[in-house]
Amino acid sequence: MRLVIQRVREASVTVDDQITGQIGAGLLVLAGFAPTDNPTSLAWMCRKLVQLRIFGDENGQMNRSVQDIAGEILVVSQFTLLADARKGNRPSYIGAAPPAVAEPLYEQFVAMVAAELGRPVPTGIFGADMQVRLLNDGPVTIVLDSPA
Repeated sequence: MRLVIQRVREASVTVDDQITGQIGAGLLVLAGFAPTDNPTSLAWMCRKLVQLRIFGDENGQMNRSVQDIAGEILVVSQFTLLADARKGNRPSYIGAAPPAVAEPLYEQFVAMVAAELGRPVPTGIFGADMQVRLLNDGPVTIVLDSPA
C-alpha cells in the first residue's frame, strides 16, 4: 500500500461534474493498494495517517496531527501510485492490486480511517475518472509505504 498525503487548506474530488467529496483544512490522501495488502497493513497505515504530526503548533513546529487540529481527511483511490516506470517509457501497473481486490481494501481502509478519526471520511468514487482540486498548505507532501 502506498499513500501520498498532502496537507491542505481545502480539497475536493469531482466525478461527472458532481463533487463526491470535499474537505476544509486537513489531509488529501491518494491511496494505492497492492495484492499483498491485508487488514494488518491497512490498520498500520490508518494509525500512521491519523497520528502523523505534520500540522504546526503554537511555535510553528510540526507537532500536531490531523486529530489534534480537528481536521478532515479526503481519501481518493489511485492505482497509478503502484506504477513501475523504471524500464521503458510506459509504466507497468503489475504491482497494483486488480480492482476486485483493491476496491474492498479501499472501502475497508476508508472505514478504518473514519473510525480512527471519529467522523465520516469523504471519498472519490473507486475506478472513476476523477478531478481532484486542492490548496496545498506548506506545501507539505509525504509518501508513506506500508511496512511490508
